[in-house]
Amino acid sequence: MPVPILKQGSVLIASIQTALTDTDVLRLQQKLIEQVGRYRSRGIVVDVAAIDVMDSFVARSLRAIAQMTRLRGAEMVLVGIQPEVAFAMVQLGTSLEDVHTALDLEEGLALLESLGGEAGRHGGSVS
Repeated sequence: MPVPILKQGSVLIASIQTALTDTDVLRLQQKLIEQVGRYRSRGIVVDVAAIDVMDSFVARSLRAIAQMTRLRGAEMVLVGIQPEVAFAMVQLGTSLEDVHTALDLEEGLALLESLGGEAGRHGGSVS
């Protein structure tokens, strides 16, 4: 099932509504990377609140999306990780290193705004 991607100013918002197949995850990855360039997006919010299980492939793919979009000049924030998912990920040693996270969409957008401010003060790059 395709993941809807909305454009809100310079931010793309992808809301994952159901469990994704590996093919769906790869399509989302490709679509987000393309749209960052097309819309000159400065940030991406990926909402995973509807996901009750996150396998290692999805976690690795989300981390890859964050890295790829950063190389394209945008930051990604992952929002809505359910408590049970966070617990299982820690227990299984699944890592989302280098991926910004926030509690919900509102906090994710605020985080992107603050990261954009830092980028402006540091010559346009966030490390």
